[in-house]
Amino acid sequence: MNPQDLDAYWMPFTANRQFKKAPRLFTKASGMHFWTDDGRQVLDGIAGLWCVNAGHARPKIVQAIQQQAAELDYAPPFQMAHPKAFELADKVSKLTPAGLDKIFFTNSGSESVDTALKMALAYHRVRGEGQRTRLIGRERGYHGVNFGGISVGGMVGNRKMFGMMLSGVDHIRHTHDAARNAFTIGQPEHGAEFAADLENLVALHDASTIAAVIVEPIAGSTGVLIPPKGYLNKLREICDKHGILLIFDEVITGFGRTGNAFAAQTFGVTPDMIVMAKGLTNGSAPMGAVAVKRSIHDTFMTGPEHLIEFFHGYTYSAHPLACAAGLGTLATYEEEGLLTRAQQLQGYFAEALHSLKGLPNVIDIRNTGLVGGIELQGLPGEPAKRAFNIFLDCYEKGVLIRTTGDTIALSPPLIIERQQIDQIIDTLRGAIQRAA
Repeated sequence: MNPQDLDAYWMPFTANRQFKKAPRLFTKASGMHFWTDDGRQVLDGIAGLWCVNAGHARPKIVQAIQQQAAELDYAPPFQMAHPKAFELADKVSKLTPAGLDKIFFTNSGSESVDTALKMALAYHRVRGEGQRTRLIGRERGYHGVNFGGISVGGMVGNRKMFGMMLSGVDHIRHTHDAARNAFTIGQPEHGAEFAADLENLVALHDASTIAAVIVEPIAGSTGVLIPPKGYLNKLREICDKHGILLIFDEVITGFGRTGNAFAAQTFGVTPDMIVMAKGLTNGSAPMGAVAVKRSIHDTFMTGPEHLIEFFHGYTYSAHPLACAAGLGTLATYEEEGLLTRAQQLQGYFAEALHSLKGLPNVIDIRNTGLVGGIELQGLPGEPAKRAFNIFLDCYEKGVLIRTTGDTIALSPPLIIERQQIDQIIDTLRGAIQRAA
């Protein structure tokens, strides 16, 4: 493409000036691979953006979208609906932990987070505790980019330019403890006590003012932080003790990433709501959802039947094309056993990933299921540059990875084979050595 053809598009979460000097353009995708505009094949080590869990251009998903576009391109979601919205909600509710069987559709993870936060606030008001307006997030948490999400989120770069955000928000500490847990395979042994931060905030603000706590079971975008053993259980216990809702943001961990449909099942902790997106449609159409406990939903179902119970929604909620994509995606997952396939591969993946220990500037490796993080020692005075150089090197060698700060994140499609894991790790090994 000519440089002038790139000018109009202001790219998201991208170093725009660097990119437009040396564009990286994908023009085709299939299975485990992308193809560039100059015909090179690139192995997808990050499932697009944590979302293409079944691999690219899967036939059932493609056909579902094509057929839906011809049959019903749009249906209004307010006071009207279409059959596939109910069908998809039913299928999603059968994958979520028991009791979380009410599904509200959105168009992204960011919208799902804001929806869950509004549900929490409205729920307490409907049940007569409208003073519960405080929301608790976590340091280094990522909950999308809308104002609600960055308010409860804790990634500095996503917050610092945008003013005061929502009021009445506080944060507990993150769980990263490199001194005690570096190079742990799976869940760290140390750090469950960090959950006690929530008791400290209860003492500070009083439990009667707190509506909800939102955390990622695995903090993904901040660098793959695995929850310490017992940590999520303790958060659940504290929330139950004080009548606080617990929300899991599973936008990244949902739909097979940890070896189960949701990380809540992998870690054995059931929240009151689960926020999801990405893998819901295999990245093929924008869609998110919130799974809610039936008891929360039923609390809203009072008053005259003709009145709206929850004043919230989007023009594209349960969009017909997105619902069709979701149904094709869930069918693909089921037919190929993809929601549990990470259980078969996680041992091999962990061994391969941790084989990078001892390479220059590798200061920690973290993993569970088919997600991994490799933390690097940054270049003095140039944060994120070492990891970005490795990203560019791997891309040139035919492997797509993701970086966040000086951490490399891997989350390959769940269809990955062992030799492709080897290719990713071998390519990374060479790039890390060259960046020393």
